Amino acid sequence: MRRREFLAITGVGGAALLSRPAFSPKTNLMMEENTMAYTAKDYSQLIGMAGFSETLLKNHFTLYQGYVTNTNKVLDALAAMLKEGKTATPEYAELKRRLGWEFDGMRLHEYYFENLGGKAALDPNGKLAKKIVESFGSTEAWEKDFKAVGTMRGIGWVVLYEDTAAGRLINFWINEHDAGHPAGCQPVLIMDVFEHAFMIDYGLKRADYIEAFFKNIDWKAAEARLK
Repeated sequence: MRRREFLAITGVGGAALLSRPAFSPKTNLMMEENTMAYTAKDYSQLIGMAGFSETLLKNHFTLYQGYVTNTNKVLDALAAMLKEGKTATPEYAELKRRLGWEFDGMRLHEYYFENLGGKAALDPNGKLAKKIVESFGSTEAWEKDFKAVGTMRGIGWVVLYEDTAAGRLINFWINEHDAGHPAGCQPVLIMDVFEHAFMIDYGLKRADYIEAFFKNIDWKAAEARLK
């Protein structure tokens, strides 16, 4: 079983679907009986959100669905290789490395969509606002820093993380889905700054996209993630 059988690219934007490898009937049966497969969530309620066109959102949903599909395929393939005693193969190692990319691509998009769709401002007396002030001095200072991270050159994610061990909030730049996440920290607010998140509507004007993002944050969803 060669690596190219798994990694044949059929799409764009980092969420290209992995072609399904040719498994034995026994393996196919095992995959069909997998009751732990991930299911793409429906975020169609975000359509109509100010500053985000329907075309942009639908393309983004399709990209996310590709990560869910690939996560399931990689997990199925790894389970089959484990069962068949092929864990010492280069193919197993490459798929194990690939899993983090697909899984984190799935989960980060879910966090992102779920902290959108809000219409209310951050409650200055709420738990999140108080934690932001404690960590940054003011909500204005935090917002300035978060936006500055978002306008950095490159593609990736901006994530407000809660360091649960120290009890503070820190804005992080995550260059790849599966690299750069701070150990032991809880994601609170996630902003996608890959091109697919904004270029259809804003071209190269990423700062304008970030302003639209801030107008649509669901602060209650973000606050609920605090530990």
